[in-house]
Amino acid sequence: MLNNGGVDLRRLRLLHELARLGSMRAVADELGVTTSTVSQQLAVLAREVGAELVEPAGRRVRLTPAGRRLAGHAVTILAAVEAARLDLDPHAEPAGTVRVAGFATAVRRSLLPAAADLAAHHPAVRLRIHEHEPAEAYALLAADEVDLALTYDYHLAPAPADRTVEAVPLWSAAWGLGVPADGPPATGASPEVFARYAAHDWIVNSRNTADELVVRAIAAMADFEPRIEHRADSLELVQDMIVAGLGVGLLPADQPTLPGVRLLPLTGPEARLRSYAVVRRGRAGWPPLALVLDLLRARAGAG
Repeated sequence: MLNNGGVDLRRLRLLHELARLGSMRAVADELGVTTSTVSQQLAVLAREVGAELVEPAGRRVRLTPAGRRLAGHAVTILAAVEAARLDLDPHAEPAGTVRVAGFATAVRRSLLPAAADLAAHHPAVRLRIHEHEPAEAYALLAADEVDLALTYDYHLAPAPADRTVEAVPLWSAAWGLGVPADGPPATGASPEVFARYAAHDWIVNSRNTADELVVRAIAAMADFEPRIEHRADSLELVQDMIVAGLGVGLLPADQPTLPGVRLLPLTGPEARLRSYAVVRRGRAGWPPLALVLDLLRARAGAG
């Protein structure tokens, strides 16, 4: 029920941010305006579309069904406008700084080779790299503080769908169960392997929940609740803790282990990590970012 006068894109962006952040105060803080301005502009938007978009919810507000539908359309509309802006100069030589947040393995395996290619063949494109786990990288991407996020999930713990981003699959890797070298041997399917270590303490990631979800999922198949006692971000530290007898935990199968650590294969089901290059919807056409994505795809295909 749009009025003939159309809809102001700035107001659509306010609605989109309200759907994402959940409160007018958060939207105001994010965009550097007053809460009153947010409220007034959303009221104008409601008149423009001829429908109530927000309703009281205690001391806050929430989107009405019409508001949620329009917020969903706003993702597509704003992305299309951004894509159109980028298309105005599609043949420009890539130049600029691409801000990246990514987990360490993907930075080493995918991004550093791309950085070498850029330095050799496209010196006008630079990378600014920050190490972050997926949840942190997604938050930075949503806040427009980075242009590219290198993230991961596991097929047993898939990342939630998000219509505001586009994810390019890169590579995957099997993980196994790291145990002390003198620990009991274990063969068979993953639940059987886990069952042999049901009485042990378990080590999971301190900055991401994906591997904990995998541990809990396979343990549930083996009919026990894992006793998670330790959390560590560094894979090297996880191995040190295993050697010290503090517990067992997931480790990548394609990386070397320390003396004192045995890696038990996990099959049926696998614990397979999947890596992605993630960008905000509508941004992949920006020439420097498009170039980096092409290099990452080529590297993934070659691997």
